[in-house]
Amino acid sequence: MTSVIFLGTPEFAVPILSALNDRYDVQLVITQPDRLVGRKQLLQQSPVKQAAVQLGLPVLQPEKLSGSPELEEAIALAPDLLITAAYGQFLPTKFLNAAKIAALNVHGSLLPKYRGGAPIQYSVINGDQETGVTIMEMVKAMDAGDMYAQKAIPLTREDDTGTVFAKLSLVGRDLLLATLPAIIAKTAKKIPQDPDQVTFSPTLTKAQEHLDIKLPAKQLDQWVRGLRPAIGGYVWLNGIRTKLWAITPQTLTTTAAPGTVVARHKKQLLVAAGAQTVFAIDELQPAGKAKQTIAAYLNGAGQAIQEGDLIIGEK
Repeated sequence: MTSVIFLGTPEFAVPILSALNDRYDVQLVITQPDRLVGRKQLLQQSPVKQAAVQLGLPVLQPEKLSGSPELEEAIALAPDLLITAAYGQFLPTKFLNAAKIAALNVHGSLLPKYRGGAPIQYSVINGDQETGVTIMEMVKAMDAGDMYAQKAIPLTREDDTGTVFAKLSLVGRDLLLATLPAIIAKTAKKIPQDPDQVTFSPTLTKAQEHLDIKLPAKQLDQWVRGLRPAIGGYVWLNGIRTKLWAITPQTLTTTAAPGTVVARHKKQLLVAAGAQTVFAIDELQPAGKAKQTIAAYLNGAGQAIQEGDLIIGEK
């Protein structure tokens, strides 16, 4: 049976690992170390580690793979295939060369668009009409290898990073399983990436979590959805750091300055954005509080908000 070393970390990679384990000999799983998560700083295993333990697979979790004893242990297994899906670290060249047949990556974009660590987030943030998965050969340069297969899916305004991750996880699983037999038989054709079409999607920074209220409402909505559900974009609302979890761009226009209340009703708050556009806040979360609907907020902390108030600005 074809042997595999699998590397992955988030939920995106779990269906791929499970499917590989059903069909191939998964010798080892490598994932990121357990991390302290949340305000209570509880130690949490990655979704891939949790899945691997349930499947009875051995797991390694080096803080840094390159130069580690775990790397040497993995190389010694001499697998037929190395397969990664959102692992989160570069693989040393000598590790890539240890694969007898191929070293492959299940990448969450239609390469050469969005090389890098946040392709799904940028597809939502940029308002793309479609995204997809690429099965590619791993090389030393980031996401620069030749492509074996691609599959596209449409994106809608109902999507956020979470929904797209879930969809592409299954697309990637199915595309990988369909592509592997030809790769193993060494009959699969590879297509080089067009260097003129390359774009990048670097990991999002803390600074990018601060939503720019001067953006047009449609773009602001794309940022809100692109940062949802794992991160959450924030604004300073009446001086309080407040995450906006859901907003809706409106058709009406305004001459009010961005951040100004355009209309306030019992269950609705309309706010000016850039380019004379308007959006409704649907769900928000002031610092230290639970997520809440705009109706609950206006009935509580936001009772004093009135039309014409500048509520979103600098700290």
